[in-house]
Amino acid sequence: MTTSLHWQQRVGSQRNWAWRGWQTRYTYVRSRDNWQSKRSQLSDSPLNTPVLLLHGFGASIGHWRHNLEVLGEHHTVYALDMLGFGASQKAQVNYKIDLWVEQVYDFWRTFIQEPVVLVGNSIGSLVCLAAAANYPQMVKGIVMISLPDMSARDDAIPKLLRPLVAGCERLVASPLIIKTLFYLVRRPSIVRKWAAIAYANPTAVSDELVEIFAGPAQDRGAVAAFYAILRGMMGADFGPSAKTVLPSLEIPILLLWGREDRMIPHKLSRRFIDLNPKLRLVEVENAGHCPHDECPEIVNQILLEWLESEFAISKPEFKMSAKPS
Repeated sequence: MTTSLHWQQRVGSQRNWAWRGWQTRYTYVRSRDNWQSKRSQLSDSPLNTPVLLLHGFGASIGHWRHNLEVLGEHHTVYALDMLGFGASQKAQVNYKIDLWVEQVYDFWRTFIQEPVVLVGNSIGSLVCLAAAANYPQMVKGIVMISLPDMSARDDAIPKLLRPLVAGCERLVASPLIIKTLFYLVRRPSIVRKWAAIAYANPTAVSDELVEIFAGPAQDRGAVAAFYAILRGMMGADFGPSAKTVLPSLEIPILLLWGREDRMIPHKLSRRFIDLNPKLRLVEVENAGHCPHDECPEIVNQILLEWLESEFAISKPEFKMSAKPS
């Protein structure tokens, strides 16, 4: 997907919002159709379903640049830079999924105040899952684009090796090593190589994408935030277990997974199918860890069709040819 407009011009109306004393960034695209549906008071129309997009690790609002305007043709769409990422402040706090859930909930109370569909990628998916469990009044449905299950990591490590793995993690998580690692990985050339692992199609790793990932790493406090986030991710209480939370949800759930995902192999998606009868799995061909950015035309179509099938007054059948399960 090519365009002459800079990505900052393709992500809606960006605003700053002070959350708990920290500056954070959000954006929105307000649909004309949405306003028309409100005037006609069709409260159950899919056009009345706001959508909130939550990025993954190291990403930001810019990672949704191919999705915001398309989804915004039919829905009011918001996107949020979670604390520590993007243009939001690089705060020195104890980073956990629950922290970002609180940010999302306070944002919702401040700006939206009606049930939304949460759409997340990677860590953003975990935030969606936890938010739906903690604040059911806020969430009408969730879409998770690749789901990093915290319990899967422990299941994959033999019990005898877990103390050794924990020791290695403590060594790697030392401030000196993390600081050195940060200054290395924020270089555009390294960012490009890292993105090439996350993406199945090398042509999708553009200069624009590298700028989106590398730019916030130059911000004041970025190295301290990077250290705090990594330390948080290594903690046993970083986020919820999907095996625990998924069975308790009674809302529509869509799980998207790139079949070429090398960050979290798509075969792991199968472990979630039997956990909740409302979960629908769609595997996206020729896509890696970020199919919403790598294959936006396909993913946008999937999202719009699913939203209509789940929330329209007269629900059409959800039909998608991208390997539904």
